Formats: sequence, C-alpha cells, structure tokens
Amino acid sequence: MNWNELSEVNQLTTIDKESESNPVMILKHSTRCSISTAALERLNRKWAQADYEKIKPYYLDLLAHRDISNAIESRYKIEHQSPQVLIISNGKCIYSETHSGIRHDDLMDIVAKHQNHI
Repeated sequence: MNWNELSEVNQLTTIDKESESNPVMILKHSTRCSISTAALERLNRKWAQADYEKIKPYYLDLLAHRDISNAIESRYKIEHQSPQVLIISNGKCIYSETHSGIRHDDLMDIVAKHQNHI
C-alpha cells in the first residue's frame, strides 16, 4: 500500500481541498502499539489498487507528529485515539473508528454509501 505521509499541520488544508472531489482517509498510527500495528497490517493486506480511485490514504506517525494529531482533533472535532482512522469528505470527518474496529471492508462500505448520497 502506498501511503501519503502526513508530516505537517498545513497538509490538513490540502486534505480538506482534496476531500471535495474524493474522500480522504487518515490513519493515526503509533509505532509502539501492537494494536496499531495490527490495524495497519490489516489495511495493508486488504488494500487493492482500485481503492486508490475511491479514497486517498494518509499515514500519520503519532510519535513523530503528535502536534498534527492535536490539530486533527481540533479541526474535525474527533477525540484523539490510537490507532484511529478518519474519513474526510468536503472538509468534514464523516467516519471515525479506532483499535480493532479499523477494517478495510468497513471503510470501503462507508465510502461507497457516501458516494451514493452525493
């Protein structure tokens, strides 16, 4: 899976703009957490090339960029968790899940349902 690295707070403005045409996924990952590693591995295993046309994936290393996680919490009004996945559409968080609830199929279902309601 080819992740886009989220490493600067100002990228959130870019994500909001990108999310106007297609949803954007942000995965908040702690490299020291086995649950977070398992969630990342599940996404990496199930991700298909066609998924890139449906949603753009961003990866946030929480240990290196806690400031960005804080900005995400403030901007999208979603309490910080780790691991955590958010789906952003039109500059708003339309879905958030944490820990073992992070599943590829669920993410793709949310994206498909959202696309059908636009």
